[in-house]
Amino acid sequence: MPRIVYALAMGVFAMTTSEFMVAGMLPQLAGGLGVSISAIGYLVSAYAVAMALGGPVISAAMARMSHTRALAVLLAAFLAGQVLGAVSTGYPVMVVSRLITGGAEAAFFGVGMTVALEAVPRQRAARASSVVFGGLMVSSVLGVPLSTYLAQWAGWRGAFWAVAGLVLLAGAAILLNMPGRGAAEAGTPEPLRTQLDQFRNRPLWAVYLTSLCYIGALFAATSYFAPLFTQLSGFSLAMVPVLLTGYGLAAVIGNAIIGRLADRFPTRVLAIGMGLLGTLLAGLALGASSQVVTLVCALGMGAVGMPLNSATIARRMRVAPNGPLINTVGASMVNVGIAVGPALGGIAIDAGLGLTSPVWVGVGFATLGLASLLYRANARTERAPGSAPAGDTANAVDRAPVPALQSTGGTSTDRTQPVACRDN
Repeated sequence: MPRIVYALAMGVFAMTTSEFMVAGMLPQLAGGLGVSISAIGYLVSAYAVAMALGGPVISAAMARMSHTRALAVLLAAFLAGQVLGAVSTGYPVMVVSRLITGGAEAAFFGVGMTVALEAVPRQRAARASSVVFGGLMVSSVLGVPLSTYLAQWAGWRGAFWAVAGLVLLAGAAILLNMPGRGAAEAGTPEPLRTQLDQFRNRPLWAVYLTSLCYIGALFAATSYFAPLFTQLSGFSLAMVPVLLTGYGLAAVIGNAIIGRLADRFPTRVLAIGMGLLGTLLAGLALGASSQVVTLVCALGMGAVGMPLNSATIARRMRVAPNGPLINTVGASMVNVGIAVGPALGGIAIDAGLGLTSPVWVGVGFATLGLASLLYRANARTERAPGSAPAGDTANAVDRAPVPALQSTGGTSTDRTQPVACRDN
């Protein structure tokens, strides 16, 4: 992997630590800002909304910028938002801080993923994306617990300043390792109109639906892990952080494995992964009273849940070109799943269906995700041999061998063609 891929992973680690750190310091933030704990909880929602809605708008507004300049602007904006949060003296200022950082992170995901995928041969797209998304996995295992500990030791402002310093270091590493930094046209994205035209492609929306579904399935259940572990499975409250850490470690391991497999077999990885996810969710719902069943299902969900991101990206590259706006919308769909899954799970609990009802909501999402893959398979079988439907240029190369790539300094020059995979 080129160094820029690891630098981008560092940036994702810093930003996602900032995103999730609020959940670990609810009492400190509530006391420091003079508001209720539920009001601090709304900061998480504000961040998710900024990512889901603001990210694509920001990415579209920056369509004419080179990738290097866009990343510099987004890193500076995120850093400014993080510093604003560290010095905020009131709740409204903190809300503005979270809106700025949320929008900047979503657009950063889009541009950063585009840069990472351009920096490697197309046959390694899923592996490169798994490295970048590895920053997210590590943040859940290392970044968030450390920020929670730091907030207890140095106060929540100290935690905010520490993450700001981490963003600054990651930004320097990214900008110093950007490929083709001396070329005037290096890293220039397609015009906005060209990028918008790609969204007429229905198979692309099927891929987005797949992403939304497995993320919704995962978060519908994991958002209510703590009460399920303690009230149904009988684990002590002290065991909850241990179980969540194990879940995060399983995600790190699964991410490394799936990233290698998804380059060759993206659809099969998604189908098997979502099938396993649905099975594990059903097993958890039915066997939540058993600690052994709960442990096995929780660790399994960690291994096959979030790591499916790399397979989704490999799949998306088969139906649409690699571009900042397409990747940013993909990140937005992830955040829609993060918002919708837990919301439907909460509605199910409020309706009196019990603590396992969010897990059954997750089973429904996983089933819908599998159906979205069937739509894609039917779209291929309906075309005439050797032809490709309008807007679906990937089908023309489904069976073709991957062409040789010309590269300069390790950066692929073929940035407009979807990846050709052996998997159907």
